[in-house]
Amino acid sequence: MIQWDFTGVSNVAGELSLFAGLGLWLTTFPAVRRKMFEVFFYTHYLYLLFMFFFILHVGISYSFIMLPGFFLFLIDRYLRFLQSRHRVCLLSARVLPCDTLELNFSKSPGLKYNPTSIMFMNVPSISKLQWHPFTISSNSNLEPDRLSVIIKSEGSWTQKLYQILSSPSSVDRLEVSVEGPYGPVSSHFLRHDTLVMVSGGSGITPFFSIIREFIYLSTKLKSKTPQLILICAFKRSSELTMLNLLLPIAGTPSDLSNLRLQIEAYVTREKTPTTEDYSKHHKTVWLKPSPTDAPVSAILGPNSWLWLGAVIASSFVMFLILMGIITRYYIYPIDRNTNKNFSTSTKAVLHILVMCICIAAAGSLA
Repeated sequence: MIQWDFTGVSNVAGELSLFAGLGLWLTTFPAVRRKMFEVFFYTHYLYLLFMFFFILHVGISYSFIMLPGFFLFLIDRYLRFLQSRHRVCLLSARVLPCDTLELNFSKSPGLKYNPTSIMFMNVPSISKLQWHPFTISSNSNLEPDRLSVIIKSEGSWTQKLYQILSSPSSVDRLEVSVEGPYGPVSSHFLRHDTLVMVSGGSGITPFFSIIREFIYLSTKLKSKTPQLILICAFKRSSELTMLNLLLPIAGTPSDLSNLRLQIEAYVTREKTPTTEDYSKHHKTVWLKPSPTDAPVSAILGPNSWLWLGAVIASSFVMFLILMGIITRYYIYPIDRNTNKNFSTSTKAVLHILVMCICIAAAGSLA
């Protein structure tokens, strides 16, 4: 149980890896994941210990069975880290009376994404560690220089964000970092003659990007679009103001006659119709970004797939060359090819270290 062989299998490292894995597993139960999501989220950083001690347990040679997936994961994680280091340019926020925000960011024209894509967002003034995913409501074709997300105030993090932007003395600038966008590879819904979209509450957000895609097709390209039927249910009448976000804040085409859109909205928690005009409580907050704030852009630029292939290939070739040199001039003279003198754990650590150095060098250069 406490044996750590110099050249063989390390039982202690295997036990440490097992405990880390059990910690990951225990927090995945719905009682923990749903009620204490942050515990679930932060506990999953134990994957670092799980992988590290797993490699020390079985040795680097046996660990090569999962090297391709692990190598690609490290590249993806490092590129996401590089992107998250930048502060993006937040231009404005539309504040609705139903505790809902639309944040509008400056976007690089070369950044393309499909409808229903998502983006992770971090606001350091609220929490430096928390990253939250939000559906992108804008369309990269209709709004080439803007990117927007809609946020419903439901948890503590979103409530703080809403309070910051809705207060009478709202801030002039808000520091925001993003990761993404990430989205579906194809827009398969374009091939249908009729689309029926059913949503409840803030679940309407993904459909905004789809509708804006059809606005672009019908106005800019003058092409025939499918019939759109949007059926949405809201708890209260104030949430009907979310439909005001259907059109972008700027650049809305004037002629929408070719767009075949039918909207059916239902209020489920009020027995009598309200007479209050909630549109009066709608306001737009214009922010003053810092000159150092950058537009949202792909971390590897417009030709990201080409650059990503270059990063993967170059970092892996560097890894093979460096490990070949280290093995030939450091490990082999000690080991004499007998596998008895050089520590198995030290060899594994060297492989991990060189792998991380190569990925960091290639990713940073790209």
